[in-house]
Amino acid sequence: MRLWPPGYDRHVIPETCFTQNGEVSIAYQVVGDGPLDVVFVPGFVSHVELAWELPPVKRLFERLSAFSRLILFDKREQGCSDRLGRPPTLEDSMEDLHAVLDAAGSERAALFGVSEGGPMAVLLAASFPERCSHLVLYGTGARLARAPDYPEGMPDEAIDAFGRTIREEWGGAAGMRLLAPGLVGDPEAERAWAKVMRFGTSPRSAAALMDLYKEIDVRAALPLVSQPTLVLHRARDIAIPFALARRLAEGIEGAHLVEMPGGDHAWFAGDVEALADEVEEFLTGTRPERPPDRVLSTVLFTDIVASTERAAELGDRRWRELLDRHDELVRREIERHQGHPVKSTGDGFLATFGGPARAIGCATAVAEQVRRLGIEIRAGLHTGECELRNGDVGGLAVHIGARVAGRAEAGEVLVSGTVKDLVVGSGIEFADRGGAELKGVPGEWRLYAVAG
Repeated sequence: MRLWPPGYDRHVIPETCFTQNGEVSIAYQVVGDGPLDVVFVPGFVSHVELAWELPPVKRLFERLSAFSRLILFDKREQGCSDRLGRPPTLEDSMEDLHAVLDAAGSERAALFGVSEGGPMAVLLAASFPERCSHLVLYGTGARLARAPDYPEGMPDEAIDAFGRTIREEWGGAAGMRLLAPGLVGDPEAERAWAKVMRFGTSPRSAAALMDLYKEIDVRAALPLVSQPTLVLHRARDIAIPFALARRLAEGIEGAHLVEMPGGDHAWFAGDVEALADEVEEFLTGTRPERPPDRVLSTVLFTDIVASTERAAELGDRRWRELLDRHDELVRREIERHQGHPVKSTGDGFLATFGGPARAIGCATAVAEQVRRLGIEIRAGLHTGECELRNGDVGGLAVHIGARVAGRAEAGEVLVSGTVKDLVVGSGIEFADRGGAELKGVPGEWRLYAVAG
């Protein structure tokens, strides 16, 4: 799994607000305007701003805010909230969340508690039922540590060992092997994980949290939870075993337990779409239809001819200004021809279109207009089956489109034979450029230049 999809926009971050619980400042965000308030209660480490830089985190937040008014916050001692030098008690966290709810104007909200955020969500639901409409619990339990009447719990020495590992690995992907084994080995994911950990808390605070977790026990509150409750847990989670989720669900009358596939404890390391589906159906009564992940599209690649030489000739500032004008022009034409701009490639674009004629129209318009800027582009098009990947596209069709573009001359719009065949009768004329072998693509491909 890639945590950073190619072309991902890392810079969309909602406004962060602050509210006071006494003298303690708590950071929070409100996203969306749906009829239902949903509060995301974070687990071990959080940071409301950096969270939006992680594509799977952003995706879940977007899914939740599409049908709700989503409220995000950092617990004290984490993220953008005040650091006091000691981990918050459950009561501290409940009072902080009350302050956030009041500041956000939320009278009653669904609580979505993940991992270590679960016990506090349970306690608030039982203690203040008037403020909680639903309870969603992911990857959590009423108690973490083993006890004589709780043999499913984790031995103290195992919790202590994890705390030592966190301290020893701090600065890197601390704890990833236990919490998100599916991401281990992905350099981008490991860097992102390490950054969130460093900015989210300190090594001393992280170790203190582990000590606190050994003492947390909200089993007495479970029978008092009256809200509709959904318990989600991955089957092979080794950080918090599935048996703890089963005990949690058994303790809440009417709770619905869903065993999800996978072994990652971190919710964003697995199938975020499946998790979002379960939550949305539980809270709204409707499971959204998933968009198809494979569609027939015409892919268009463009790039500026001799961009390195022009950049050296113009200098950084003038080259940047020229690129900005080029980008604005290309995006405008893609929109005018009903295409989708997938990503900028630095000195070019990748876009997709529902029909090849519109894609050709876009490419020829761009080629003509950029000449007025004193630059030339080359463009390549192919139509085929594309895989949709979190806003990006992939598959052999994309690979072929890129290879076709690489064969184009300055100012030329080059298409595959597939594109030419699909626009028969459109009046578009082509010049036969003969057969070509495309690197990495089997067989010979007939290529055609758009005439005129």
